[in-house]
Amino acid sequence: MVAPSKDPREEVLQAWYMDDSDEDQRLPHHKDPKEFVSLDKLAELGVLSWRLDADNYETDEDLKKIREERGYSYMDFCEVCPEKLPNYEEKIKNFFEEHLHTDEEIRYCVAGSGYFDVRDHNDRWIRVWVKKGGMIVLPAGIYHRFTLDSDNYIKAMRLFVGDPVWTPFNRPHDHLPARKEYVQTFVDKDAGHAVDAAA
Repeated sequence: MVAPSKDPREEVLQAWYMDDSDEDQRLPHHKDPKEFVSLDKLAELGVLSWRLDADNYETDEDLKKIREERGYSYMDFCEVCPEKLPNYEEKIKNFFEEHLHTDEEIRYCVAGSGYFDVRDHNDRWIRVWVKKGGMIVLPAGIYHRFTLDSDNYIKAMRLFVGDPVWTPFNRPHDHLPARKEYVQTFVDKDAGHAVDAAA
């Protein structure tokens, strides 16, 4: 009997429901007992993910193919750590403020690690731990936030279609077309089941 093959993405991307603790945001914040979330469940929220070769990103054919297929023409790098990021404390505080963007947020971790927190259909936080080799795409309109983990370092490739726009819209911004489209595409499709069950 052959054991089911493990998804290679799980070595560089893990997700779980968060507890309600106010402790240091850089801690894992697992519930007790732990409640993990599959990468397929994240995909239902519009969150896409890949495992790539972070040591050879300049020549990685898989990355090149993703960029071509998704139209990611812009690329730069962002290092987040106290030594490299100007106004570090202020920036980290801003990153952790719940917000959305009107375009996708694409991050490819080439070194270090960090947490991207996203809301599920019921507005519960899911923490996504992205490690070296993990690439994540947050859809336009999803409420999310970012923080480092306790290692205090990530170097991420930032990708974008066309000229980059990094404008965060702090919650609430439900009136924005990107938010309405996200809700219609990823949230309302499941809301019908909940309404049926309540009837």
